[in-house]
Amino acid sequence: MGKLIAICRSERKGTQKTEIEEAVLRVDHGMEGDAHAGNWHRQISLLALEKIEEFRQKGVNVEYGAFGENLVTEGFDLRNIPVGTRIQLGETLLELTQIGKECHDHCAIYEKTGDCIMPREGVFARVLKGGPIHKGDEMELLPLDPNRPFTAAIITLSDRAYRKEREDKSGPLIKEILQDKGYEVLESLLLPDGKPALKQALIRLADQRQINLILTTGGTGFSERDVTPEATAEVCDRMAPGIAEAMRAESMKITCHAMLSRQTAGIRKKSLIVNLPGSPKACREDLDIILPALSHGLGVLRGSEDS
Repeated sequence: MGKLIAICRSERKGTQKTEIEEAVLRVDHGMEGDAHAGNWHRQISLLALEKIEEFRQKGVNVEYGAFGENLVTEGFDLRNIPVGTRIQLGETLLELTQIGKECHDHCAIYEKTGDCIMPREGVFARVLKGGPIHKGDEMELLPLDPNRPFTAAIITLSDRAYRKEREDKSGPLIKEILQDKGYEVLESLLLPDGKPALKQALIRLADQRQINLILTTGGTGFSERDVTPEATAEVCDRMAPGIAEAMRAESMKITCHAMLSRQTAGIRKKSLIVNLPGSPKACREDLDIILPALSHGLGVLRGSEDS
């Protein structure tokens, strides 16, 4: 059991939040009156009191809300709570959606002290059940639902589609297929070919959002900018060559072009990353091959969360 130590709110993004005694949370929105509220996955930010106290021991007297956090909690190791965990807070219900964040622009506390713990220690949630919350409310972590759907993300790699010179047809098709199979598709991205943006996206989706299945489409051919397999290999902890081999073996029964694909697959932490070709037809064929067999492996990857 944990405890809500402080509630903080700000009207503008990038500014220090101000502590208040109570607030109202709204479903699929966040905290009423807060600049970060909205229909997205980072509606509420949480930071552990223990981490704030560690920062204060450096000689910096920061107030609650200084790091942009909405809720200061006590009793939970927030960084090690799996994404998908539900948190009962008073009569409200939150669902953890992201661990940490990327910091593109330095906030007020960073400008003042040269450091901000929110990107590495903070977590984010969405509101599943709204209502009033008060300083001192009890907080409880609810068991993960073992029957919850697997989460997925899709990344389309295409210079021309990114420049809006052609329509991305593979990404929407993959999303439709995954949803028909019961996956919860959390993100669909369209990126230019090349390593930097792809590697950054794969790391964020695996580490912060803890997506179960990440599918890329495109960038597996012989062009100089077709480096999806290399980027995937560089971010993965382990490779899973059998997945790509199975797709190629079956696809070669249809077309000999399949033998030229350089697609691969690998594992980063608890996320499985699979490269698919760029054409919608080939994507459908490959997903028909691998999806029936993936549920067991995905279950093993996230199994330790449920134990």
